[in-house]
Amino acid sequence: MSGKDCFVVLNRIFKPKKEEKIENIKGYTIKYGFIVENDEIVDEVLVSYFKAPKSYTAENMCEINSHGGNIVVRKILELCLKNGANLAEPGEFTKRAFLNGRIDLLQAESVIDVINAKSERELKTGIKQLEGILSKKIGEIKQEILDIMVNVDVSIDYPEYDVDDVTNNQILDMLDSVEVKLNSLEKTFDNGKLIKEGIKTAIIGKPNAGKSSLLNAILKEDRAIVTEYEGTTRDTIEEFVNIEGIPLKLIDTAGIRVAKDEVEKIGIAKSKEIAENADLIIAIFDSSKELTEEDMDILNIIKDKKTIILLNKSDLNSRVDENDSRFKDVTDNILKISALNGNGLEELYSLISKMFSLNEINFDNDIVITNLRHKNLISKAIDNVKKSRKTVKDNMPIDIIAIFIKDILEDLGNITGEFVTDDIINEIFAKFCLGK
Repeated sequence: MSGKDCFVVLNRIFKPKKEEKIENIKGYTIKYGFIVENDEIVDEVLVSYFKAPKSYTAENMCEINSHGGNIVVRKILELCLKNGANLAEPGEFTKRAFLNGRIDLLQAESVIDVINAKSERELKTGIKQLEGILSKKIGEIKQEILDIMVNVDVSIDYPEYDVDDVTNNQILDMLDSVEVKLNSLEKTFDNGKLIKEGIKTAIIGKPNAGKSSLLNAILKEDRAIVTEYEGTTRDTIEEFVNIEGIPLKLIDTAGIRVAKDEVEKIGIAKSKEIAENADLIIAIFDSSKELTEEDMDILNIIKDKKTIILLNKSDLNSRVDENDSRFKDVTDNILKISALNGNGLEELYSLISKMFSLNEINFDNDIVITNLRHKNLISKAIDNVKKSRKTVKDNMPIDIIAIFIKDILEDLGNITGEFVTDDIINEIFAKFCLGK
């Protein structure tokens, strides 16, 4: 529970083994006792006390640690609500931390990134932003602008002083410096998108080429049905696996061929759509058989796309190999594998890492933008830097120049939450799990 009356509610349901006035209880302490209803014990518990402003929400807080189990936890929750508490909305604890000034909006958004992290690198990036590394960088850029705005405001308020030329030169130098820093941040979003969303990877091929076997081999479990019958996969199967700390979103698709029925036709159309929008296509071919017309259709689909061709069933006698010109015309990324026994998987992982330069991304020291909202606001700030520069070079009045410069500050302030609207705040915290 969090809020100015949380200890009042607590005292109505908690009987500590040693009675003590709340003003005498220190923050960051734990008391042992019982949750009771009408003097009957509900559970034996430990209660943690956190006093404002030294808590997650910067308000008075307490945590009731019970024995667990659905019945007892629900009973304690009901008692809290019955005695004056309200059920938390999604993200309300983090929202209160933001509204009470303990963290900024950028840090608040990183909480959900930490919760939803699908890889260690995504977790590390979320924690770094929670610690305020990106907030600090944004703050430094804002301060650089504010230092110049002092001179701009002097020019507006005291026009009798001849400082325009000096101020204009200072403004241009500042805008150049700010643009370089903002461009540097904006460019990190491609890596940030990889960290957060992963590499959307479509596995395509004709029926029985080994798509589902490949998925199972990568996941090291029987996730997809594998049989000798063609057309087993009718819908997509999606799973995540980590490559160099980056999530690889694998999508096993329906085999591409002339459909035998309406359901298969829908599945094949979906396979082609997924391949069209994928970051990476893994096209798998049965190397123990000659290429068919269906295989050639698949080669046409993957042409001019980021593709790896896998020649499966390398444990059998090969009828086609990696030097075949029909493959070479599409891509040089060709590997022989056996999805059945796992041969060639390490080479596949290394090739993916090389194609996306995963080993060149310095996640430990670099600031990385992972949030599309932040990226869009940085892009908007860059546009306003360019507009500000144009007003200076066009010799516009200093008060007009100031308006455009303040737009840059507003864009950056929207990232950290200084100027953000209630609608955006509510939209951000609605994505959180209950409470949190």
